[in-house]
Amino acid sequence: MSSYKAPLADMRFALFDVLDAEAQFQRLGFTDATRDVLDAVLDEAGRFTETVLAPLNPVGDREGCKLDVSIGAVTTPSGFRQAYVQFVDGGWAGLTSPVEFGGQGLPQLVGVPLKEMIDAANLAWGNFPLLSHGAIEALLHHGETWQQEAFLKPLVEGRWTGTMCLTEPHCGSDLGLLKTRAEPNDDGSYSITGTKIFITAGEHDFTDNIVHLVLARLPDAPAGSKGISLFVVPRERVAQDGSTGERNAVRCGSLEHKMGIHGSATCVMNFDGAQGYLVGAPHKGLMGMFTMMNSARLGVGLQGLGLSERALQSALRYSRERLQMRALSGAKFPEKPADPIIVHPDVRRMLLTCKALIEGGRLMGYDAAMQGDIAANSSDAAERELADAQAGFLTPIVKACLTEWGVECTYNALQCFGGHGYIAEHGMEQLARDARITTLYEGTTGIQALDLLGRKILAMKGAGLKPFLARVHAFCEENAGNESLAEFVGPLRETATRWQQLTMQIGQRAAGNADEIGAASFDYLMYSGYAVLAYWWARSVAAADASTHPQAFKDDKRATARFYFARILPRTLTHSAAIESGVAGLPELAVEAV
Repeated sequence: MSSYKAPLADMRFALFDVLDAEAQFQRLGFTDATRDVLDAVLDEAGRFTETVLAPLNPVGDREGCKLDVSIGAVTTPSGFRQAYVQFVDGGWAGLTSPVEFGGQGLPQLVGVPLKEMIDAANLAWGNFPLLSHGAIEALLHHGETWQQEAFLKPLVEGRWTGTMCLTEPHCGSDLGLLKTRAEPNDDGSYSITGTKIFITAGEHDFTDNIVHLVLARLPDAPAGSKGISLFVVPRERVAQDGSTGERNAVRCGSLEHKMGIHGSATCVMNFDGAQGYLVGAPHKGLMGMFTMMNSARLGVGLQGLGLSERALQSALRYSRERLQMRALSGAKFPEKPADPIIVHPDVRRMLLTCKALIEGGRLMGYDAAMQGDIAANSSDAAERELADAQAGFLTPIVKACLTEWGVECTYNALQCFGGHGYIAEHGMEQLARDARITTLYEGTTGIQALDLLGRKILAMKGAGLKPFLARVHAFCEENAGNESLAEFVGPLRETATRWQQLTMQIGQRAAGNADEIGAASFDYLMYSGYAVLAYWWARSVAAADASTHPQAFKDDKRATARFYFARILPRTLTHSAAIESGVAGLPELAVEAV
């Protein structure tokens, strides 16, 4: 069975050496977010995830969730509910939520390492509190005052959890097709009727109430996405004074049988005239939905990161202990019957690939959260605007790339185990199965690619790309004469220049044929991800060189950066060639079988 050790040293390096988080927090007005406080949060989060959540990971996979169809009640795996009690008692549920609603008021970035640790330790368990954050954000930004008073405090404290009820059996990602209805009642509430699918934590035994954020149509709604409204629908009815009443007309109809995350309740939810309240303006539900979705997409990206870290740790341990064959260049441990497999170049390739993607990806995800904190809290309006654009631009890259790399890393780690990775004993096959879902929910990789290229780049005229590229070029200029960084600055500059060129090429082609956007979107997204990582690896070497870390730490960062630039960054050449082939490189396929 695999174990987990929180990578606190690298988390601290990312936060304090590279991102200068403590100084940023103080500048943004988070006076309580001092280094001492942040170190204590990291240490205690590590202890909780290592000792409480990680041992339950195989339990959740083995037992799964169970549904009592007669009453629609879901029982979670052994130990899951007790772990949630400890989570709430520890104050983790409200770590980054506003103080006025019972939270601790820390920056969103502080919650990111906690989220990574939770997902590495036990992804299925982490899905239960995951969407509460999105529900809180939606109500904070779009809810009426009474809704915030009634729902936010129990959500922030963790006494209730939240969900996102978006898609339906016939919809997929095209929410303009949804059919769930909202009929107005005389008391100002609405009766919600319809079926929602793939609802994470839609029913469970953790809390007394579950708050569903539901997309539905009003009777006078126009067709398509312009006719979608957002409603808050609690499992137990909630009055406007915050008091709870009888069970609402919402029930879990079934649990999905899934490839992975067996310990997570993925529910079909039936609303049969359930009482709900309109959130925001009529027919403007997409605004609230995107607030929730952006939060969830960053969260899912961290799931890919966490699973990658857990897999790498297990593969490293195994590769150092497993004896098999001799090194091609001669025995490295002649006193042993064979060499440990970590001496073999191809095993090192797999391990280093994971390491480079994880440590670079950690900075990419943490920076996206930092941009969100700046956007929400800076006193400078221009800085807020730039940060908001960068956060929006980075969100689909973080979600898609960290999850795609999560699949790659769990696969590589499993390969290190050989046949022993395919059996359940070491826990590797569970990580590989669990990782698959992260590329699918909260929008597939293809959906993220279209969002990035079609919306964030072309429709918004590169509002987020331009300031990010400015950061890249500024770093390159600042280090133009730095010989110790020359091996990274040159390729980084070339990659960024090519990124700009590809963006312009796609825009020009799309003006004549909109299908050029879809033809280029996946490869453009992946190119973007590798370009962003090149920036963070160059920054990592610079930060390590300037730090007080031991020389071995500095050498390790430089060696991993060299591996990234030599072995992984060249993937951009393939993505660039695919982009240039255009829609002409995608021949038509017959709609009907031949």
